[in-house]
Amino acid sequence: MASNRRLASQKAKSIGSQGILMLLVGLGLILVAFAGFLAIPKAAADVRASEGLVVPVPVNYPAPEVALNDLDGNPVALSDYDGQVILYNAWATWCPPCKAEMPTLQAYYEKRKDQGFVIIAIEDGLQGNVDVASFVAEYGLTFPVWPDPAYVASKAFGVTGLPTSFVIDREGMVRLTWSGEISMTALEKYVTPLLTE
Repeated sequence: MASNRRLASQKAKSIGSQGILMLLVGLGLILVAFAGFLAIPKAAADVRASEGLVVPVPVNYPAPEVALNDLDGNPVALSDYDGQVILYNAWATWCPPCKAEMPTLQAYYEKRKDQGFVIIAIEDGLQGNVDVASFVAEYGLTFPVWPDPAYVASKAFGVTGLPTSFVIDREGMVRLTWSGEISMTALEKYVTPLLTE
């Protein structure tokens, strides 16, 4: 009887020791995971600080065909720019971050247009009686701007917020996308390499 108690006591101590060991290992793993979790926002913040608030996401799928009319009422299509790198920018005249990024897009376009690069800014559904041509003149935009009152391009590309941009390579594949105001640093880092492919 005493030996049974001793055996049970030793077994209980053994189980208790294993339980404590498992608990310590579990707590250690939780602490490591928590430290990793805390490091992610810092790494993301470092990228955002150096490249701007928006970092493009790599994707790879065929660009949908979009046909609209330009500001003069002439028919235009993305396919008119086959063989060029196209940055399709979905924007609206009433959208503050859209307005804020226009000077950056214009500067990048002027710098890269001779390399087979074009920005096509498609105004996403006119809100009331808005004069897109006046907006283009006010901001000094020299890249193509197409009104899209029926959201044709937004539906084709699945745009859910503004501004949203897609970069289409020379082969007609969408390679990058982002939502929000882009910086010149991010454009140079992510879009410029596609110009040399």
